[in-house]
Amino acid sequence: MEDDCRPLLSSEQTGESYSHRGSTDSLDVKVKRPFYVEPRNIVDDDPQERVSAEAAILNSRVHYYSKLTGSSDRLLSPPNHVIPRPEEIYVYSPLGTAFKVTGSDPSSKNPSIITIFAIWNTMMGTSILSIPWGIKQAGFTLGILILIFTGLLMLYCCYIVLKSPKAIPYMDTSDWEFPDVCRYYFGKFGQWSSLIFSMVSLIGAMVVYWVLMSNFLYNTGQFIYNYAHNVNVSDSEFETNGTEKVICPYHNLNPGENNSINTLYLGNSGNETSDVMSFGHWWSKTNTIPLYLIILLLPLLCFRSASFFARFTFLGTISVVYLIVLVTIKAVHLGFHLEFHWFDTTQFYVPEFRLLFPQLTGVLTLAFFIHNCIITLMKSNMHQENNVRDLSVAYLLVGLTYLYVGVLIFAAFPSPPLFKDCIQPNFLDNFSSSDVMVFVARTFLLFQMITVYPLLGYLVRVQVMGQIFGSHYPSFFHVLVLNILIVAAGVLMAKFYPNIGSIIRFSGATCGLALVFVFPALVHMISLKRQGALRWPSALFHSFLILLGIANLLAQFFM
Repeated sequence: MEDDCRPLLSSEQTGESYSHRGSTDSLDVKVKRPFYVEPRNIVDDDPQERVSAEAAILNSRVHYYSKLTGSSDRLLSPPNHVIPRPEEIYVYSPLGTAFKVTGSDPSSKNPSIITIFAIWNTMMGTSILSIPWGIKQAGFTLGILILIFTGLLMLYCCYIVLKSPKAIPYMDTSDWEFPDVCRYYFGKFGQWSSLIFSMVSLIGAMVVYWVLMSNFLYNTGQFIYNYAHNVNVSDSEFETNGTEKVICPYHNLNPGENNSINTLYLGNSGNETSDVMSFGHWWSKTNTIPLYLIILLLPLLCFRSASFFARFTFLGTISVVYLIVLVTIKAVHLGFHLEFHWFDTTQFYVPEFRLLFPQLTGVLTLAFFIHNCIITLMKSNMHQENNVRDLSVAYLLVGLTYLYVGVLIFAAFPSPPLFKDCIQPNFLDNFSSSDVMVFVARTFLLFQMITVYPLLGYLVRVQVMGQIFGSHYPSFFHVLVLNILIVAAGVLMAKFYPNIGSIIRFSGATCGLALVFVFPALVHMISLKRQGALRWPSALFHSFLILLGIANLLAQFFM
């Protein structure tokens, strides 16, 4: 009754600062008391459409009551008994739209630690397998510097993307993603171009997955066959001796030479040798395995919903943790093998600074890429005021993980007798197929990718079919044709160009050009210009970001 007896037009403050009154996510209906419009009077999202007469009259009353209150009051404060339920609250905008107040149920939000590791788990992908190769291409010292510098640049651009919806005035951007922001600033061109470049990152990841699944399935089957038939395998390429065998599959680095892996099978009889050769004919990494995967994965891509596969995303975390443990154990057993030659190439070592460093920047652009989904991930953060801090901590953890794996593999690679240029785009290829720990790692990664691949295909289908046909599943025929095109791209790359390092760097540099460098920088500068806050140092720096993105892509074609 105390609240009911309180004057309707009161000039006393309710205790909250005006700096928090613009936030609808943390709305307390008993404190902020927003203007209420019945749901039947809510207009569409079209900003040109005017509100109904009932809503306009109610809005006029608000302005009238506001004139009666003190000049410091900005909200009408009705009694509690007339406040609607939270799910029925809307905030009216004079521009002709009504914004739905989003729920603030704490049980649906995640604490910062969960948000940080969700970002870490999402960003950790197949790129981690190519980080040692990228460091080798750039040189040990320059590679570490580039990794740190690229991580900081990607963090800043991701920060711009995260803040971009909130910089748009007079519009409800609570459900917006970055393509919606691009559509707001650049129209249909921004919407479609952001969609296309997002597809490049997704399809590029699916192609890399197909190549890696072919690799892992081949080595897993080879290990099981050799163990079951008691076949001794001796790799005829350069290798180390001892318990921790490290091999150099492609020691002939001349592109014109035949860089195939030659393996010597030691059997007890001629018949066993003939059986092994027959098995190798039907179990080929590039000729048959990519085709076998079609039988398993093409039907999975045609599922209407991907919710079943989402239950197995925890395998990604297990795989990454196991990789870190594997790298640690291998490094302890092998020891460090480093010599510093700043610019000169020696027989066993690469220089600290190499002109091939753009290959690492291309890989890192995809390795640190999370810009197309960071807004969605951060919406579930319980403390929205900590978004920037949590994003920075997540990037720090990702950068440290990449540094740890890349530096340890490069430093522990045994030179001599092998030379550092033997480090492969997939560093697991530097270990024998008979290595038990590596066999477990390949098996984990294989099952993880089999469950993640349909999820990536589902994302591609939703975005492509939704934009073209207005439905996520227009028909089985449409979905089948799209999936066949995606699978064909993976099969062709796995057969003719199974170099995941090059696939990652090209797809990373391409999608990064638009979604990491060009669009975030342009959105930031346009937003500042409309606010009258754009200064020449900021314009110069963000223009430099755009030039970096263009140079990063062009450099991939000259490596």
